[in-house]
Amino acid sequence: MKEVRGVYQPGSQHMVGDGFPVRNLFPSNDLDRELSPFLMLDYAGPQYFGPTEHPRGVGEHPHRGFETVTLVYEGRVEHRDSAGNAGVIGPGDVQWMTAASGVVHEEMHEREFARRGGTFRAIQLWVNLPRASKMSAPRYQSILDADIPAIPLEGDAGVLRVIAGRVHGRRGPARTVTPVELYDVRLRAGGRMTLPLPEGHNAAVFVLQGRVTVNGFQQAGEAELVLYQRQGSGIGIEALEETRLLIMSGEPIDEPIARYGPFVMNTKAELIEAVQDYQAGRMGHLS
Repeated sequence: MKEVRGVYQPGSQHMVGDGFPVRNLFPSNDLDRELSPFLMLDYAGPQYFGPTEHPRGVGEHPHRGFETVTLVYEGRVEHRDSAGNAGVIGPGDVQWMTAASGVVHEEMHEREFARRGGTFRAIQLWVNLPRASKMSAPRYQSILDADIPAIPLEGDAGVLRVIAGRVHGRRGPARTVTPVELYDVRLRAGGRMTLPLPEGHNAAVFVLQGRVTVNGFQQAGEAELVLYQRQGSGIGIEALEETRLLIMSGEPIDEPIARYGPFVMNTKAELIEAVQDYQAGRMGHLS
């Protein structure tokens, strides 16, 4: 089994734009290098937003050098970008945007959801790209709930949805640049699971709701992150109450990281180039 390195609470809390009240688990806890290829985890909500004719969210902004992965649990998000992609995702859906060489996009509450008002809850992960892929062409994946395999867990313990990677012969629909496992898990109170994860991969479990015991002794509750050692090839989880989890595992990218706001590259010179390219309009703009 992978040994637990620690259990972490959010390291910061702030608003992203006017629509995403987030609790950040990393990099605010200085865990991004320990969790490579994952760079950031923001947990937005749950929070109720009243009805409005002016959708809340984050307006036009750039990214280069990594991927953004947005998972919606409540509410609806509308996306459009300078590569011509657009889409709406709701509960159970996932948006996987590979910014790579550069893209400008906006993320807003979907217009009808904004008009009605309601509770919003989502996670956004940033996933690093290796040097060889940072300047590749951008890509957009809109992954709907119906396309994500759902696997009943042994002993009626709950259900595991495979977003990326493979579990018990079922492969998730997300196309990843480097090996990544990403699972959305619901466990019943008292439910137990033992899950294989690749040897040498960094791994973590984020608890959205409920409370669990991991590896038989360590506990974690709502909005807490369990970080594991690279060594070992599995984890064990028991739900002390009805629980929702996000499980992530990935092959480390052991390369230098240089980051500045929405850009993640390998060197300071590449960051300067990214800023200049954005300012010159070479990443495009939204019409």
